[in-house]
Amino acid sequence: MPKRSSSGPAHKTGAARIAIVLKGYPRLSETFIAQEILELERRGLEFDIWSLRRPTDRFRHPMHEAISARLFYLPEYLKDDPLRVLRGMAHAFRHLRWKPAIRAFLGDLRRDFSASRLRRLGQAFVLARELDPSIGHLHVHFLHTPASVTRYAALLTGRSFSFSAHAKDIWTTPDWERREKIADARWGATCTADGWNELRRVAGGAGGRVQLVYHGLDLSRFPAPPATRRPASGDDAADPVRLIAVGRAVTKKGFDTLLEALAQLPASLHWHLTHIGTGPLVDSLKEQAIRLNIHDKIEWRGSQAQGAVVEALRAADLFVLPSRPGEDGDRDGLPNVIMEAATQALPIVSTRFAGVPEFVDDGVNGLLVPPGDAPALSAALASLIADPQRRAALGAAAFQRLRADFTFEAGIDRLEDWLRASANGADMPVAEPASATGSSAAEAAPAEI
Repeated sequence: MPKRSSSGPAHKTGAARIAIVLKGYPRLSETFIAQEILELERRGLEFDIWSLRRPTDRFRHPMHEAISARLFYLPEYLKDDPLRVLRGMAHAFRHLRWKPAIRAFLGDLRRDFSASRLRRLGQAFVLARELDPSIGHLHVHFLHTPASVTRYAALLTGRSFSFSAHAKDIWTTPDWERREKIADARWGATCTADGWNELRRVAGGAGGRVQLVYHGLDLSRFPAPPATRRPASGDDAADPVRLIAVGRAVTKKGFDTLLEALAQLPASLHWHLTHIGTGPLVDSLKEQAIRLNIHDKIEWRGSQAQGAVVEALRAADLFVLPSRPGEDGDRDGLPNVIMEAATQALPIVSTRFAGVPEFVDDGVNGLLVPPGDAPALSAALASLIADPQRRAALGAAAFQRLRADFTFEAGIDRLEDWLRASANGADMPVAEPASATGSSAAEAAPAEI
């Protein structure tokens, strides 16, 4: 298990290290970050991980146990450790470059007058004081709260920083804030053409600093897909077609739409749904299932370790994730679990929304319907529940799509190069990528995959 500290690392000198800043670590829903850190460590990079929050998940992925980076926690709330915050503040005003950081903070506070903004500055004071002196570069995942802390700490210490933007942080952070963070960053990466186009739009002249790098999957972490799939066609109540949905119970996952769609399926079709994940809407979804009289066909498993998720995918016949817009503009990127389903050659039913069409080609390796359209979703599910041969063909195509275009080696090569250059203070011109349309990965430049 990685080391934990409440007061930061002992200062030492030695080989250059990189600080990775996260909102929470470890998190079951962020395996794409863990796989990236683990592979970069295998390639010889050294990290300290700084987390703004302590974990809340019941389980840890095996990848988290394999990561050797030192792990440190900032005070989630300033009242949690006021002396630590005061020491950070005193150190900043005595020894660090506090004027640019305070200028940036006051500019942010003027447009977002909130206690959370002050908390980010306090966390940055702590981070700036306790960072290992051998660290010359900070890399932050998510462009909202964690990037604010990282930006302030970078300004305080004169270090450079870069970012990886993913989903909610792209779509719910104000334009002005994204623009200024991108301008101050050395470079940035994002994982869908949909998000890449949005960040380039808002960044203006600094848009060339943002690069499209799909996460992809490390297929060595997954078993080969089952050699055969069950021929169930939904006509036998004793042998229902097994559907699986994996994701947090939040609005943007569209699980309420899924329940409406399932309730509209013909009574002659027999199915069973397994949901894996937790979240604030679990109870209301269970109540909805009771109202729709389909609760006896649904198993709610809650959060699960990755091994259990993979086994559930292997046992299923059909994967469904009806992504749609969430509150305040929140939306998915390209959900990693869609690619995880493809590792097991599962046919995928999802929506024509956000980054999903960059992986799923409607009618080729899955079916896509409009977001929030329960009748269309029901029709797509019905067609596949009744057709095991088509399920097998779509699942095989999804697996081939994954192997051909969405393994993560090419992307991790680029991130390794950029992080090494940043850690060593080397010049690192970021090439302007070819245009990506956001409609499919194949339409982006090959180097972006």
